[in-house]
Amino acid sequence: MERVLVVGMTGAGKTTLARTLSGRLGLRHHEMDALYFTGPNWAVNDKLTEDVSRLTAEPRWIIDSLGYPEVRDLLWDRADTVIWLDYSKRVIMPRVLRRSVRRTVTREAVFGGNRETWTGWLSREHPAWWAWSQHGARRREIERRAHDPRFVPLDTLRFSHPDDTTAWLSSL
Repeated sequence: MERVLVVGMTGAGKTTLARTLSGRLGLRHHEMDALYFTGPNWAVNDKLTEDVSRLTAEPRWIIDSLGYPEVRDLLWDRADTVIWLDYSKRVIMPRVLRRSVRRTVTREAVFGGNRETWTGWLSREHPAWWAWSQHGARRREIERRAHDPRFVPLDTLRFSHPDDTTAWLSSL
């Protein structure tokens, strides 16, 4: 476990798990959304592919994302382990709602100095809407990749409940 992807739906706890594993395993953690959103008004990194290529050329790392489409194959090609937080909407939705309410109320700065806003909740791109509407599609995409002959050699750990993840983490 040297080059790790932590995948799952928005709100599953990918970043939290990646940070914890980073500390325990001594892997450098890279937060994909921080690499993707690099400036005000949710500006997108126009050098994302180069940045991700450089980071994943290193021998040891952990990234908390399935990957944006332009870097998805690159990430999966270079990983040796995939940790899949395959949680139900019943688990994910309260998490993403609590997080977004907290961020909106406290005006917490997130990626690129951006902030979640009350009007942002009306957008289909808002994390709560995204988590709800993309749950099935994201799950199918990860399932497809896990069975793709190119990625079958990856050590894929699939957890269907946070208790399973916690138990595994305790065993490390």
